[in-house]
This record gives sequence, C-alpha cells and structure tokens, in this order.
Amino acid sequence: MRGETPSNVFIYGKTGTGKTATVKYVTKELEKVAKRAPRKVEVVYLNCELVNTQYRILATLANTFLGKVRENGAELSDLPEEVPMTGWPTDQVYKCFFDALDLDKQLAIIVLDEIDKLVLKSGDEVLYNLTRVNSDLKKAKISIIGISNDLNFMNYLDPRVKSSLSEEELVFSPYNALQLKDILERRATMSFADGSLADGVISLCAAHAAREHGDARRALDMLRVAGELAEREGAEAVTVGHVRQAFQKIEQDKMLEVIRTLPTQSKLVLYSVILLDEKGVRKIITGDVYNVYRTVCRQISLDILTQRRVSDLISELDMMGIINARIISKGRYGRTKEIVLNVQPLQARSAIQEDYISDIDTTAVPHQLTLA
Repeated sequence: MRGETPSNVFIYGKTGTGKTATVKYVTKELEKVAKRAPRKVEVVYLNCELVNTQYRILATLANTFLGKVRENGAELSDLPEEVPMTGWPTDQVYKCFFDALDLDKQLAIIVLDEIDKLVLKSGDEVLYNLTRVNSDLKKAKISIIGISNDLNFMNYLDPRVKSSLSEEELVFSPYNALQLKDILERRATMSFADGSLADGVISLCAAHAAREHGDARRALDMLRVAGELAEREGAEAVTVGHVRQAFQKIEQDKMLEVIRTLPTQSKLVLYSVILLDEKGVRKIITGDVYNVYRTVCRQISLDILTQRRVSDLISELDMMGIINARIISKGRYGRTKEIVLNVQPLQARSAIQEDYISDIDTTAVPHQLTLA
C-alpha cells in the first residue's frame, strides 16, 4: 500500500487444507482496504490446471488489464482491444500485458493456483518473466501468490528463477480433529435443522477425516452423505450409524473411480479375481487368476501377458488397496500370492464393464483350480 515492491508468497499444503479459500478471502479483504488507499489493488486468480501454458497465462493477464483500462474509460492508444488465445509471438503478448499494467498506479496480485501443474507442463520461463517485471515497471508493481499441493515444487525450478522469486513460504498443515469439528459445527448450523444431528455425529466425521487425511472437503462430504442416507431412510435424525455407512460409501465410490481408470490389462486381471470370487473359490491364488485371465484374453482376442507380468499387476492392485495380496510359502513348491477382494464384486464388475467384457462367456472360466 506504501508503494514498495511486495514479496511473492508461496503456499504449500495437502488438498482440502484451506489454501485457496484463505487466499481468496485475504485478497478480497485487501481489495476492500485498497479502496481507501491511493494505490489500487487488482487481484487476478488463475487455475494453472486449466491455464497451463506461458502464452495462455500472459494472454489472460493482458486481456484482464486491457479490460480494466476500458472500464476506467482510458484510451487504449497503441494497445489492441484484445489478445487472441493463439497466434501471436509470446514476446508481443508479454509487451501488451506489460503496457496495459503500467498505465495505472496499481498493485497487481497474480494468484497462480496449482502452480506445479504449470511448471511441469510448460517449464518455469513464465515465472521468471513475471518475477523480473517489477524492475521494469514505472507505475505498477506485481506480486505473485503461488499455491501448490506439492511440497517439492521448488525443486522443479531453475536456480535463476528461485533467486528472482525471493518468496515467503507458508505451509498449511492438515486439519486436526478439533479444527474439523469446529468447521463442521459451523456448516451444520447452515445445513441441518435444529436437533437433526444426534450426539457424536460431528465428532465422528471429524475423527474419520483427521485420521485419514485432515481434508475439510472430505469431512464435509461425509457429513453431507450421512445426512442424505438418513433422509433416504426417513430417519428423524442423523446418527453415528449413518456416518459409518457414509464413510464406507465414500471409500467405495473412491475405489470404483480408481478401477474405472485402470489400464485394460489391469482391468482383466481384476476381472479374473472377481470371477473366481463369484464362483466361491475359498483361497484365490496367482495361478488360478492367471488361468482365468488367459481364458478371458483368448475370448476377446487380446494379447496374453506372462505370468510374471500378471503377478506384477496383482501387486499394483494390492498397492492401490483394491485387493489384498498376501505372499504365502508352499514349501518346496515355492511361493504364491493369496488374494482377497477389497471391493464389492458386483460394483467392481460394473466399474470395469466395457463392450468386450460384456461378451465374455463366464461359463468357459476354468473349474479345475489349484485350490478350491
């Protein structure tokens, strides 16, 4: 506000710890205060998951400040009405942004949310340009606020960019159970009728979320889903039983989404485990899965992987938590994996149901299994 060159701020923390919400709140308050100050504050928020190239970042900034110039009734003189989102040389777009910004005595706060996505996709040149611009500006100043879920973000940057950033860092820690309880209580007063939450509901939602991830969004989701389940039942109040059901439903939904995005071969290995489970096989082992997998691949004319590769895919499914694959010793016959499904077979089947899978004849699955 005094016209000094402002610091850049970089904020790190896991998803759902309030980074974006806090930045939006603070910058909004700063804009209010700036209305009573001689220097204007203009905040530009960019999500780098969507605007993820140097050209698009600079074009969006240029168009934002060109729009501000027009709003103030100033003449654009040599400046264009608008910068196209493709087609210009990058240095021309940068000059247009620079000229539009420096027409007025102002502080531009540029918020780059998910900034790691920008750097990983397009490199750090745009950051270098933005952090060096203050030395050339005559009237305006800029400050960058970077938000990232990746604590290792700074390791991706070139040393000269790190040097020019001269940033202040803030780390947002995951919420603990007491903080989540406070957030949920405030939201519950807006969302639920008086007396519709039984004792212990909010505490249990907060405890579940704090133990798993400290993510406020997930805690709010759990309370919302618990409320929906209670409403569907026609219950008078949301109980801890509804919270436990909500927790299982959210975890199950998350697992099914992971299954939908699996590669084809991993889906077929999982499908083979599901078929064995549905046939009532008491102990599912790697050899059985491979026999079923080969039959399924032949039916849909797909290349058959080696047993070693299928064993690796089983280990990957185990790491994701979709199955439990425990290594057991069979003495002189070597070792194998004993597999247990962690998802409901019907739901998992629907998650991987595709055209070629619907054509599989499950009666052709081998019945002579090594363990029954």
